[in-house]
Amino acid sequence: MESVPYRVEKPWGYELIWARTDRYVGKILHIEPGHVLSLQYHEKKDETIHVLNGEIIFRIQEDGELKERKMVEGESYHIVPHTVHQMEAVVPSDLLEASTPELDDVVRLEDRYGRK
Repeated sequence: MESVPYRVEKPWGYELIWARTDRYVGKILHIEPGHVLSLQYHEKKDETIHVLNGEIIFRIQEDGELKERKMVEGESYHIVPHTVHQMEAVVPSDLLEASTPELDDVVRLEDRYGRK
């Protein structure tokens, strides 16, 4: 396991992983304006996001339909396993993510950057 903190470059910005144990992970996601994370879900990973600064469009599947909501500084959302979700930055945005440690547990349904 890499020592923390460490930065992971992404096509939409970067992740700064500041805590990582066998029980939890803490990250800051920096998303550049107009960039979109994958439409995805997780088999096991349970996570909560908190908008530190900026504004995002948060998409989440409810009752089989993808719904959008704006999230701004100070708002949080708990994403349970198997929940289809996506985030898009309206302005430069930093999100705090606290999750279980399954970092590779990502099932991408759509990805504008061609990732599988």
